[in-house]
Amino acid sequence: MKTSWHSSLTTVTVNSLLESGKYVTDDSISTALFLALKLNKPLLIEGEPGSGKTEIAKVASEMLETKLIRLQCYEGLDISTTLYEWDYLRQLLKIRMEEGKSDTSKLEPELFSDRYLLKRPLLEALTYSGDRPPILLIDEIDRADEEFEGFLLEFLAEFQVTIPEVGTIKSQNPPVVIITSNRTRELGDGLRRRCLYLYIDYPSLQKELKIVRLKVPQIDPKLADAVCQFIQKVRATEDMIKKPGVSETLDWSSALAALGRKNLDSPVVNETISCLIKNPEDLRRLDKKRIADILKSTV
Repeated sequence: MKTSWHSSLTTVTVNSLLESGKYVTDDSISTALFLALKLNKPLLIEGEPGSGKTEIAKVASEMLETKLIRLQCYEGLDISTTLYEWDYLRQLLKIRMEEGKSDTSKLEPELFSDRYLLKRPLLEALTYSGDRPPILLIDEIDRADEEFEGFLLEFLAEFQVTIPEVGTIKSQNPPVVIITSNRTRELGDGLRRRCLYLYIDYPSLQKELKIVRLKVPQIDPKLADAVCQFIQKVRATEDMIKKPGVSETLDWSSALAALGRKNLDSPVVNETISCLIKNPEDLRRLDKKRIADILKSTV
């Protein structure tokens, strides 16, 4: 990170830059991101699905005017998917093209050069050559196996990797690492110790209303208020399996605006509730009677 930019960084500028990227922030979010950038430490963000964790990394890359490199985690993730692999087909083609030539002494070094190296997200982040470090987003790490989490500890400690055919590659401009988790499993203490930490809960009514008005400007202001009040009541329902996140709030708001709705009543909610609730059992729980009761309580 360039010294001139780094020296001018404050929590106020981070807050301002987040808001300029249409991210509704608060002091805890701005401070956590500021420290991650200033101290060059990974930031682990936990919270409910759809609460805006991934969006922080996207907006941060816009703030820094740098590249966002995203590694989407899933069960069975392996090193070849996350770090590198060789382009075997092109290597084989090269070998066949060189068959019959008397001097092949330079063939092996060429086969294991950058030309045939397929860089996956982690190696791409290490070797990024831009003026400012990239944002490396390791998204939903809780979906990956503990084995990958263990490999990640070594990666974060040194920001270097060893490729047997090439040698050790160390980053000259370490990436800004943002790791997200939906808490589907408990992460290890080793990873937590290496990271700064931020937990994002469901937003308050006023914050969610601000998000809706910012992201869905075409929605009627009174309808936006009614939508946010309704969702706050739904989240307070204890027997819901999957409570709607902010992303569902925005989906529903956009759908209602597209339909030209101005008010929130039982028929409108029943027609569009699948934009908000995306679990069949929750849809059965949120029947017409319960929807009517929630609407009455928000008046």
